This record gives sequence, C-alpha cells and structure tokens, in this order.
Amino acid sequence: MARLDLHFADELFCYQTHLTVRITDINAANHLANDSMISMISEARARFLFEMGVEETREDGIGIIVTDLATTYKAEAHARDQLLFQVGVMDLNKYGGDIIFRITRPADGRLIALAKSGFVFFDYRASQVVAMAESFSAKFPQANWL
Repeated sequence: MARLDLHFADELFCYQTHLTVRITDINAANHLANDSMISMISEARARFLFEMGVEETREDGIGIIVTDLATTYKAEAHARDQLLFQVGVMDLNKYGGDIIFRITRPADGRLIALAKSGFVFFDYRASQVVAMAESFSAKFPQANWL
C-alpha cells in the first residue's frame, strides 16, 4: 500500500484547541492508541464547528456527515501529554470538503500527527447529500475551491 503524504499550508488553519491524553487512551505499547486519536480528532472537529457557529445537525435535518479520514502518525504521544490540535478547512466543493488537523505536543514542539477528514452536507430526513450553504463557505475564505 502506498504511504499517505499529507501537507497543509499554514494559512489554512483558523482554529486551535488543546486536548490531554488520558491514561485510558494508551494502548499495550504504552502510547496513544489509534482509536483514541480518532476520538480526539472528532472532539477537535466538534469544538471547531461549534466555535465557527456551524451546527452539526440543524432542526431542519441538514447536517454534516464525515465521509473519510486519513491520518499519518509522526511521533508517539503518552499519558498526560497535552496536545495542540490546529484545525482548518480546504478543498471546498459544492457539497463539502476537508477538515484538516495538525497535532503537536507544545512541551517539545514535536509533530505527533496530521489528519484530513472529508465531509459533505447531508439531509438526514431525505438520506441524501445536499449542497453546502453559502453561509458555511463564507466563513472560510482561505479554503481553496475545487
């Protein structure tokens, strides 16, 4: 399988939050487990959307659904490490785009991981993809449209 090679321009990041690695996030090899990293990425995404004023599911049934996730690990993280999640948006199109993540450990400046999560807007009542609202794309002028 070909290795993933993720690169993100600094100007794409517009939000950051800190999360601490819990003891329950550690695997048998004594570092941050893959499933816990995915949970932390999901938490960072939820915080990002909330701070940007984006409801993940509106009263009318329109929401955001994750379509894929790619993660590359660069270094181990351990219990009680505080991690910085920088979050942004790129590759917007008519229906969605990618939310991107750069995860570092501020204590030593080490890059822990990079991730990219695809999303589309989805009508949960009709079970179909719908066009992105202009109000969403207007929040991210730095995102490059396809």
